[in-house]
Amino acid sequence: MRKEIVMILKNSVYLIVLFFSLTASNNCTEQSLKTDKKPTSETKITKKIEPIKTGAEVYFESLSKFSEGDRGGEMTVAAVVNQTSRVGEKHLIDKLLEEGFRLKKIFAPEHGFRGTADAGEKIIDGKDPKTGLPIVSLYGKNKKPTAEMMDGIDLVIFDIQDVGARFYTYISTMTYVMQACAENRVKFRVLDRPNPNGHYVDGPVLENGFESFVGLHQIPVVHGMTIGEYAKMVVGEGWLGEGLDLDLEIVSCENYDHKTPYLLPVKPSPNLPNQTSIYLYPSLCFFEGTVVSVGRGTETPFQIYGHPELKIGSYTFTPKPTAGAKYPKLEGKQCFGFGLMNARDLHENTQLNLSYLISAYQELKNIKQSFFNENLFFDKLAGTDKLRKQIEVGMTETEIRKTWKKDLTTFKKMRAKYLLYDDF
Repeated sequence: MRKEIVMILKNSVYLIVLFFSLTASNNCTEQSLKTDKKPTSETKITKKIEPIKTGAEVYFESLSKFSEGDRGGEMTVAAVVNQTSRVGEKHLIDKLLEEGFRLKKIFAPEHGFRGTADAGEKIIDGKDPKTGLPIVSLYGKNKKPTAEMMDGIDLVIFDIQDVGARFYTYISTMTYVMQACAENRVKFRVLDRPNPNGHYVDGPVLENGFESFVGLHQIPVVHGMTIGEYAKMVVGEGWLGEGLDLDLEIVSCENYDHKTPYLLPVKPSPNLPNQTSIYLYPSLCFFEGTVVSVGRGTETPFQIYGHPELKIGSYTFTPKPTAGAKYPKLEGKQCFGFGLMNARDLHENTQLNLSYLISAYQELKNIKQSFFNENLFFDKLAGTDKLRKQIEVGMTETEIRKTWKKDLTTFKKMRAKYLLYDDF
């Protein structure tokens, strides 16, 4: 009996020792996960991915950091906005009024305050029916606010979604407004937004003599910068004009870098209806300076391209007047070409695709009508006449790309000075 009791006591002691040993081991494991030690192959740590916050969202979450005068007081405000200027489900204008900002007017870019006008369609001044605020067009008689328009304004807030291509005119509008602010000593505040094409830099750099509203500065077609970063470059490189200085403030995005894909919640213009069109836009927009249609007047603009005499593609479409494309190129004519709607992994592309343009030129160069429009709008889009001439003499895409290398290297060094986010 005594032996049995002893055995029971021994087993009990053993179990107690085993229990404390296991507890200590678990505590050590938990402690190791809290340190900087590398986890073993069996340890799985899930990193929480925080959602991207636009500058507008960050701004309204941190209004206490800004002076009271910005939200009532003595400071009067104008806003450069369109349909993309959203804070959650609310338009920026409504949010500003809710917060007590003394809004005086709205400046509207290409496509208008509601973003429904055709590309190139002149926007007229008007009044917002909801708020009663005057809407001043910056895509009509004036592309730059006059001194009269700036009279009585203390602060201009810019909040528009860009797509990262030099010829997308919102950055030109921003530059002109920045100049007007500098000339009239008005503060300029950018509510930054991610660039959906901010994961690469490519294309010919604009040359002197080719400046226009679709290309004001010596940057490549795809510049890889957010509007906030671009605003910093405009000021830093002296592009506002000699002797002009600007009180510039940028409200940065959170949880964004140049490798992060960004899906736009609102289409930035009538003919960029989805993410596919936004990714293809920098490459397909060159066709706007040619006889080839990019699908304006269809349900898939900037996702297709074609021409009545382009017989190499199996896709067909017929442009018709639609909202945002009242007078589409090749209206009513059946076009043959290519549909790119189902293209995959477009975010992985890190360069322009010149094959669309080169192959179309080779097929259409002998038709009666010149492939490149007589007004040479193509050269304005390219920012140079070299690309057109290179295509005309039959240079390959690889050969053409080599001619960009030096200028792109120089631009990337300049660009690095103004980045607000980790680069790709």
